[in-house]
Amino acid sequence: MGTNGYAHPETLVDTEWLAAHLDDPTVRVIDVDEDTTAFEHAHIPGAVGWNWTTDLHAAVGRDYLDRDALGDLLAAAGVADDTTVILYGGNKNWFAAYAYWILRLRGFNKAKLLDGGRKKWELESRGMTRMVTEHRRTDYTVTGQENPQFRAMRSEVLGRVGSAARMVDVRSPEEYRGERLAPPHLPQEQAQVPGHIPGAANVPWSQAANEDGTFKSADELRELFTGKGIVPEREVIAYCRIGERSSHTWFALHELLGYPDVKNYDGSWTEYGSLVRAPVELG
Repeated sequence: MGTNGYAHPETLVDTEWLAAHLDDPTVRVIDVDEDTTAFEHAHIPGAVGWNWTTDLHAAVGRDYLDRDALGDLLAAAGVADDTTVILYGGNKNWFAAYAYWILRLRGFNKAKLLDGGRKKWELESRGMTRMVTEHRRTDYTVTGQENPQFRAMRSEVLGRVGSAARMVDVRSPEEYRGERLAPPHLPQEQAQVPGHIPGAANVPWSQAANEDGTFKSADELRELFTGKGIVPEREVIAYCRIGERSSHTWFALHELLGYPDVKNYDGSWTEYGSLVRAPVELG
C-alpha cells in the first residue's frame, strides 16, 4: 500500500494485504466494534471477536486489563511471540483504534489497524462469515514496556488547563458546545454537566477519515489539525466522552503524523464533566 506520507505507515495494512494474509499463521485478525453483536452477524474469516465492554476493561473499577490479563486475552486468541495482530471494526475503526491504543499502552507493540476497517472490506465485496474459528491457545505474555506517556490522567489534565499544552476535543460540535452530553444514538447521561475544557479546540474525530473509512493522507491530516493550532511542537491531549473516539485521533496524530507528545485522556468528558469546580466552557 502507499504510505500517504505517514510517519509510521507500518501501523496500517490495507485490505489487499490482509486478503493475501488471511491464512498466514503469524497474523491474527481481531474484530472490535462499537456494536458488540456485529461479530456474530458477520466478520472477516478467521477473525477473533473482542467485546470492548467486557474483554478490554477490568472487572472491578474503571480501568483496563493489566498486562497479565491482557496477555491472557491475547493467548486465548492464539497470539504467539511471532504474531502480528490486525485490528478492525465498523464506523471508521473508532473502537478498533481504542483497542490498538490499549494494547500499545500496556506494551504490546505488534498491532496494526486495517485501514478502512469493516466498511472498506465490505465495499470491496470481500468474504465475510459467521463461522467462528477456534485458535489454539498459547502461553503468550506481554513483554514490552508499558507506555504511560500515551495516557493523560485527571490531575494532569487539570494542571494543563490554561497552559501551553493544546487540548483537542474530538466530540461532535453539539457535544463541544454543550448541547448534548453524548452522541445522539446514546443515552444523554453520565457526565453531570455539558461543555468543554477551556481552550480546547474542536476537531471531530471522524474528520480524519475518508468516506470509505480509510485515514486521510498526511497532508490532509496536517492541514486539519494545524488549522486548529494542534501542532507537533506542543504537547497535545485528546479527549472525547470515554476515550474511544480520542483514541482514533491519538492514532492519527501520534502514529500517522508522528507528533512526539500526544496523550489520550480516556477519563474524558464522563470524568471531567462530573468534577466539582473544574473549569468548563460552553458554546
